[in-house]
Amino acid sequence: MKDTTIPWAVTGQSPFSSDSGSAGVMARVADFTTRVIGPRPLACRAEPPAGTPKERNGGPAAQGPSTLGFAPGNLGMIPSSDVARTPRSGRTLARFLEPLDSSAGSAHLVRQSGLLFDSDGESHELPRYQFTGPRGGGDAVRIGIFATVHGDEPESGLGLLRFLQELVQRPDAAEGFVINAYPMCNPTGYLGATRHARSGKDLNREFWRDSREPEVRLLEAELRRHQFHGIVSLHCDDTSHGLYGFLSGRNSGAVLSASLLEPALRAAEEFLPRNCDSRIDGFHARGGVLSTCYDGVLRAPDDVRPPPFEITFETPQHAAAVRQVEAFNAALLTILAEFRYLQAIGQNI
Repeated sequence: MKDTTIPWAVTGQSPFSSDSGSAGVMARVADFTTRVIGPRPLACRAEPPAGTPKERNGGPAAQGPSTLGFAPGNLGMIPSSDVARTPRSGRTLARFLEPLDSSAGSAHLVRQSGLLFDSDGESHELPRYQFTGPRGGGDAVRIGIFATVHGDEPESGLGLLRFLQELVQRPDAAEGFVINAYPMCNPTGYLGATRHARSGKDLNREFWRDSREPEVRLLEAELRRHQFHGIVSLHCDDTSHGLYGFLSGRNSGAVLSASLLEPALRAAEEFLPRNCDSRIDGFHARGGVLSTCYDGVLRAPDDVRPPPFEITFETPQHAAAVRQVEAFNAALLTILAEFRYLQAIGQNI
């Protein structure tokens, strides 16, 4: 991407405001969702209670464009189950990444060489981006963000692209951070519109288990090489009626992870309701926070010191795709802001 001068954000401006300079960018993301996200069966579960939660998922109360921070006509109100799916034969990685690669270049954002692997005689790429925020007062904080580990959850990848676009417009939001972003961790699953990779494996059950899956091996090497201070995985759950998040289940780093997840959920509730069930995805939950998770999920190796914070953030996949994209963006921006705040408190103790 070519180097360009990035204007500073207006003082006091909300990162979720339509005045943030990202309205046109988000309109392009909203338009793009009509080409990469399409119909999928809904989970067999009861409808959410009548009222605010259902309305915030695209009902009558959600018709105003101000809720989303941009005005793309009615695109923001289209539920993902009603959007025309791109035929499998028409899916390409370049098309998926178009919202970011076609936006203005930035001196802060670099598309790095992709991680290459072969599957059934075909070459595939795990794309990588690095956003370097303005220099802060100390050493840079390294954050790794991963999306579309399940190929049928492209909303998570679009949410990560949206977040990077926001940072291009407002680089100060990432002051002191170096963010490594992996928006498409399962390209063969995406191309086939399947949860699993082409091998038939669920990649998010394969990490740190001596897996032979090339995608897992490449991502494990990235996790070891970068020694991230924080790891965020983005997912979409078609069995959930609201937002929720997993902690890693490890005691080390759990307090920091929980301190970041709760504000992230609150910020994302601007766009989608929270799932406050006592059990979610088979795990005990409290206020949308799950303290344990599955074995083999994407996370840091056990020997990383100091242990990073680790969060898996989930949106309800049956909700409007654009609302999921905005919820991911709001959550990620809040995680950066809260981490910086907690870091400042720690330095003053």
